Formats: sequence, structure tokens, C-alpha cells
Amino acid sequence: MMSLLEPGMFVRHPEQPEWGLGQVQSNIGGRVTVNFEHAGKVVIDGRHVALKVEWRAGE
Repeated sequence: MMSLLEPGMFVRHPEQPEWGLGQVQSNIGGRVTVNFEHAGKVVIDGRHVALKVEWRAGE
């Protein structure tokens, strides 16, 4: 699943709902950089966290 995340997609962190909506900036080697509304830029290890996709850019 994490390999399907692409820049521009919008996601939420299932364990950090207070971070709000985040936009994927990059996904390199399973390390996903996301810019969240209330937490700023966070690098997430996709092996440990399954981000929830809200929608894809262009939808």
C-alpha cells in the first residue's frame, strides 16, 4: 500500500488524527514525507505506519 503513495495525494495518520490532513511530498524507499496541516513536514516509515488515503490529486 505505501508503495502506491505518490506526491500530491492526501492522507491522514491513523494514530495522530490531531495532525489533520496531510499531502504526500515524496515516497523514497518506503520513507514517506508528508506535510500535515497541524504538524508540518513529517517523515514516516511506511513499514510501521499505514497512512489512510483520503483522496488523490486530480479527483
